Amino acid sequence: MKNALAIFTCLSLLISCSNDAINSSDFEAGDTFTNSDIRVVQLDTMTVDFSTMKFDSIDTSQSSRMLVGKYNDPVFGTIKTASFLELIPSSYYIDTDAEYDSITFLLRPDHYYYNDTLQLNTIHIRQLNENLKPADGVNFYNTSIIGFNDEDLGNLTYAPRPLVTDSLEIKLADTFGEALFDNLQQKKITTYDEFKNYLYGLTVQPGDTDNGSVIGFSLTSNVRLYYSIAGENDHTQYSTDFTINATSSPLPFFNQISAEDPNEYLKTLTDQEVNLYSSQTENQSFIQSGIGIATRLEFPHIKSVFDIQGQGTLLDASLRIAPTISSYNDLLTLRDTLSVFIVDQNNELTGQLYSTDGSAAQAILNRNNQEFNDIYYELPLSGYLEGLLSVDQESSDALILLPSNYNSTVDRFVLNTDIHTQGTTLELTYAIYDEDE
Repeated sequence: MKNALAIFTCLSLLISCSNDAINSSDFEAGDTFTNSDIRVVQLDTMTVDFSTMKFDSIDTSQSSRMLVGKYNDPVFGTIKTASFLELIPSSYYIDTDAEYDSITFLLRPDHYYYNDTLQLNTIHIRQLNENLKPADGVNFYNTSIIGFNDEDLGNLTYAPRPLVTDSLEIKLADTFGEALFDNLQQKKITTYDEFKNYLYGLTVQPGDTDNGSVIGFSLTSNVRLYYSIAGENDHTQYSTDFTINATSSPLPFFNQISAEDPNEYLKTLTDQEVNLYSSQTENQSFIQSGIGIATRLEFPHIKSVFDIQGQGTLLDASLRIAPTISSYNDLLTLRDTLSVFIVDQNNELTGQLYSTDGSAAQAILNRNNQEFNDIYYELPLSGYLEGLLSVDQESSDALILLPSNYNSTVDRFVLNTDIHTQGTTLELTYAIYDEDE
């Protein structure tokens, strides 16, 4: 069910006749303006309808990294991420004189992390017991489910160091490695199809009791099978790598991302078409990538600028949105930008918003006065609002805010939407003119 706010819009007018105010904008005056008395009006109490929505699922098979970890969030609940992947051998040949040595999984950090890296994390490597085939035949999603064995092939408890380049090396069970070695050496597996029917894939799971961080690992991570061949005086070691399959279609890889037991507000987001308005959430809206929670923006009263006497045009528009002060810290960090997307009335994603210069629109974090808790995202909106003003029909579309890499991260945000505090402000600069008699 969609809820609507009945909001009375109050316009506060600051009138200026300064040529500087006009020249500082991108506005190009036409004959009507040059022959008229012009006044520039600044409006800063225009209402924005803020709400929170949640996508039914997010395509994570196109993710740029593996995400593995678990932590408890005071707002969004228990966040858990795990990766599912198919492997491809670098070679199907092993010399008949070779002897098996060992097998390991090399996980390479890609420098992404979220939450507390001072806590220990645990990784479990387990074998899939069904093919990595998407249910819709096209993509895997954060909600996709693939079966896997309960027994570990290997595990490791470690102290995350996401900014270093050293790989995590997880020793896998010799029974698993020896069987794989034998099948390759005896030429029972000689093709990709034979291999994927033998080994459906692996999943990389966090520890059940972990409460630390989510760590990103590169898709160049791989399983390595070590073996050796005896010479006259010593043994020479060789290896065969099994890389993550990032080329097949549909892509046999995805990150499973879940959030269990969030706050009472977020529990109501049971359908993609539900809009949870900030009037119901103590003037807050929410964002969480990976899960698909987004802040939704509507401008139902934008055409009230036409109530101002005289003809006019929009010179500039900027939306400032402050994060709720208590919602972020050194662990639950804010990112420097948020991307802006367009959704229809059913909250189906229809595209990305672009600025007047053709670049992707972004809400950029301003930290200039962070020491005074004056920190906010600023989003230029002149082009978008001009479009709303130029058509007679009311638009059913809305804007949403999400990180640009929303399918590869678990970043979260709580925004303050109260215009009576250091929260949301929509600032419009509007030029009004009256034609000469």
